[in-house]
Amino acid sequence: MKVHPIILSGGSGTRLWPVSRAVYPKQLLPLVTERSMLQETALRVTDAQRFAPPVVVCNEEHRFIIAEQLRVLGLEPGAIVLEPEGRNSAPAVAVGALLARARDPRAVILILPSDHAIAHLDRFLVAVDTAAGLATEGHLATFGIAPDRPETSYGYIERGAPIGDGSYRVDRFVEKPDQARAEQFVASGRFYWNSGMFVFGAQRFLDELARLQPGIREAAEAALAGAERDLAFTRLEAAAFARAPALSVDYAVMEHTQAAAVVAVDLGWSDVGSWGALWEIGAKDGHGNVLVGDVIGRDVRNSLIRGERRLIAAIGVEDLVIVDTDDALLVATRARAQEVKAVAEALKAQGRSEASAHSRVYRPWGYYQSVDAGTRFQVKHISVNPGERLSLQMHHHRAEHWIVVQGAARVTRGDETFMLHENESTYISPGTHHRLENPGKIALRLIEVQSGSYLGEDDIVRIDDSYGRARPKAGGRP
Repeated sequence: MKVHPIILSGGSGTRLWPVSRAVYPKQLLPLVTERSMLQETALRVTDAQRFAPPVVVCNEEHRFIIAEQLRVLGLEPGAIVLEPEGRNSAPAVAVGALLARARDPRAVILILPSDHAIAHLDRFLVAVDTAAGLATEGHLATFGIAPDRPETSYGYIERGAPIGDGSYRVDRFVEKPDQARAEQFVASGRFYWNSGMFVFGAQRFLDELARLQPGIREAAEAALAGAERDLAFTRLEAAAFARAPALSVDYAVMEHTQAAAVVAVDLGWSDVGSWGALWEIGAKDGHGNVLVGDVIGRDVRNSLIRGERRLIAAIGVEDLVIVDTDDALLVATRARAQEVKAVAEALKAQGRSEASAHSRVYRPWGYYQSVDAGTRFQVKHISVNPGERLSLQMHHHRAEHWIVVQGAARVTRGDETFMLHENESTYISPGTHHRLENPGKIALRLIEVQSGSYLGEDDIVRIDDSYGRARPKAGGRP
């Protein structure tokens, strides 16, 4: 029997702002290793003897990035399912369970958030085998993390009667406690951190969902029945999916079912839910510092300092989080690092782009990055992957100058098509149909200078697009 992994990738990771943002959240970033957290999650379930190809359920805005990250690993997913909107985890898991059941009526599913870190893969696989055994017996299993401190940022699970070696019935789920209660939980030896990872029989979960939250099951079935194939993606029917109550698996099922079981594990697990959590699991120097990037520290202790571009010099600081990106700088004490979520929410309320987007914006063909902007002009660095091309398009209000600095470009401009090589340039006048392609084997990089009366990215009319995208919303790009 193969276990069917369902990887949930719908989060925004605002507690790791300014590195994690809604357009490019933490699961897509290399925060713990050189690979993204999504890639690390997918690699845990690549044993073809044990696992079926994973189903990834994600925000449709991230679809091309996720597909590319899996392609780089040589992994072929069972499906990449696009949520029209976030409805919490229970509807997403319901869709995954329906897909797994369609492949195997007796399927056992493994629910994995895409943004967790696990240090001990061997222990994880043993735990999956144990939980899968419980699932075949009708239990709805979750992994309980043996706590090593009285943590107040996690929910807890209290174990009940033993079922087998290291597994128990669930007595109750407890919301995030205050410090005093957390200390009591840890001292009792009966409580585990709620990991948010689950193993269910697909049909068993769907039956419990129909009993406890029939609206979620009905909406998931209708959304999948009306789904459309969009290139390599499964696009759920939007109106049906929007009818699903926005509930987590815990609230919808686990806290109310009589079938809940917990497998006690010690996996070296972290939900990487804050900069403090990244400091906890990071490789530290002799003074307890986690230093990433070009960082010089003098008399610095127990701090996390991360820089993406500039040199960071820190002197005489302790217990700080310093995170520098090209458009934002975070400085906080480690004890209050979780409060960065409030900063991200305040930026969003002010309509600030830094709340949701980086200066580098990824697209299915590559990325673009703002370099400079002013009245009636904007400068961008554009990188096009080998073999990719932008949409055929035109602009009403702006002209564009393209200067190739690496690789070769095939340019369509009006009725003509021609090649541009390094140190060559061209001009696109307003109203002219144009397209940029990379026919080469290395990345095409160019500098684009825009000029005109209106430079908004919603001044794009697409004539043809290889990726099936519609005309972009404001803030988008071809």
